[in-house]
Amino acid sequence: MPNQLPSDLTLVALRLFEGLDTSLSLKLAIMLRYGDWDGIADVSPDPRAYYDDVSLYARDSAAAGFLRKFEPLPTTLDRRKKALEKWWEGERDCHLSNIRLEPYLEENLLFQQWDGTPEGRIRGVLQRIRRKIESWIGRAPPDLLVGRFGPGSTFLVKSGRTTVPDKMSIAPSLTRGAIYFLPQWLGSQWGSAIAANHGELSFVPGNRFATVPKTSKIMRAIAAEPDINVFYQLALGKELRSRLREETGWDLDTAQEIHRQVAEVSSVDKRFATLDLSNASDTVCRTLVKILIPHLWHDQLDGLRSPKTLVDGRWVMLEKFSSMGNGFTFELETIIFAAISCVVSEEILGYEALLGFDVYTFGDDIIVRDEVFKPLKSVLEFLGFRLNEEKSFSGDDNFRESCGADFFLGKPVRPFFLKESVDGPQDMVSLANGISALFDRLALAGVAVNRRAWFTVLDHIPTRVRSCRGPKSLGDIVIHDDEVRWTFRVRNSIRYLRALKPSRWRRVSFESFSPEVILASATYGVSTSDRRGWTFSATGGLIPRDGVLAYNVGWVPFS
Repeated sequence: MPNQLPSDLTLVALRLFEGLDTSLSLKLAIMLRYGDWDGIADVSPDPRAYYDDVSLYARDSAAAGFLRKFEPLPTTLDRRKKALEKWWEGERDCHLSNIRLEPYLEENLLFQQWDGTPEGRIRGVLQRIRRKIESWIGRAPPDLLVGRFGPGSTFLVKSGRTTVPDKMSIAPSLTRGAIYFLPQWLGSQWGSAIAANHGELSFVPGNRFATVPKTSKIMRAIAAEPDINVFYQLALGKELRSRLREETGWDLDTAQEIHRQVAEVSSVDKRFATLDLSNASDTVCRTLVKILIPHLWHDQLDGLRSPKTLVDGRWVMLEKFSSMGNGFTFELETIIFAAISCVVSEEILGYEALLGFDVYTFGDDIIVRDEVFKPLKSVLEFLGFRLNEEKSFSGDDNFRESCGADFFLGKPVRPFFLKESVDGPQDMVSLANGISALFDRLALAGVAVNRRAWFTVLDHIPTRVRSCRGPKSLGDIVIHDDEVRWTFRVRNSIRYLRALKPSRWRRVSFESFSPEVILASATYGVSTSDRRGWTFSATGGLIPRDGVLAYNVGWVPFS
């Protein structure tokens, strides 16, 4: 790893730090000049220390956040090692939770006499949580599931070759617990394509440990699931999402924006507290899921989960139920945390707590009424979860954060996080737009800073690309700027805007795949929806995830 940042990026960072003009930002500038990368990665201002000084916190946060998640920051830290240590810590926590919760399993309750005891009260709370979940998702999943593909890698399919036809052209992997789903799978177009070619399956004990970028200090641990398992995990996740929406009105497709709105208002009126859990996905233990989820649902979820993880060449029996990378983990943990939060809220508030009114959950992102904060914390800790004290806010704290939005007394103070290398003009355009959006947020927080950092980025963009100015709605194919600086031309009564357009792609030719795979790909909706990680090229073939190789200046229609 290089021991310094590229000179152009260093200059941008220095201009930003100096323009923010606080003691912390100037300290970061000095650390940057002397290459104290570990020190830069450690800086994280606590909003509680600023009381009501929105301006100072906004500037300090902007300075500290700029390089905090920058993957190539040349620290001395072994980020994968830290992720692995945290993964093992989660397994230890789950092991202890499994032991602590085992007496509350239904099969262990028959001969227990707990009436009037603390244990009996715990049992009653768990039963109410279970009934709440059952009222939302029903007693059982559907008999038939329509599997679907995700955009990421799987146990056998590595990153870079994750298109649908790529995934359908290998001998798919599955765990023995997923055998129940084989008849359904064999009746699918995917199963037919495999049968028409080689007809082989690969049984594996579980998933594969993997990491993705998180911050400049640590990677994020995830798991690459067996192919057939994740195909139906995604189907169960979709079903859980659908039933939650139908029974409660809580729509996870729009929940993030609602979370942000509640956080914004609560940073002023203090009605709601925001909770952040540490390592939440890796600390949902097996026993808790068995206690809380209806039997038939549990049987299917348990059959599709991976019981083991391959970690550095060794199989490890899991204490957790599932991890990020599993296709239903997000929906499952959303429902579990929602039910726990609702039941605890009802104990405190004295009336039925409604999801989307008294409680808001999105994965492990939890918002509850402020008076529920401390009791909920205690219950969550008993059930095996750790509150991230640094990122959880309640009471008189003037700060709230949820779903990637930070608010200090109602003002947006989220930093701009530079995450990836800045390797070419298109990356520079993205950087310019990120800094411009940061300045807009600072302005809303009452902070006026000089824009030297933004102009420094523009200085490193070729003149031809620098002329591509336009609105935020076009994303990073234009530099976001005032309309007076946009370049237009009109053809056939259609207005076109100068922009930086993709000009060369990495294509996967359909000639590489069998006719059966091509037919099955069409059945599973290979389309122009890049949200799923692949598109059709206008000139034929598939463009895989992150398949754009080059950009060039051109014209795009704009209304």
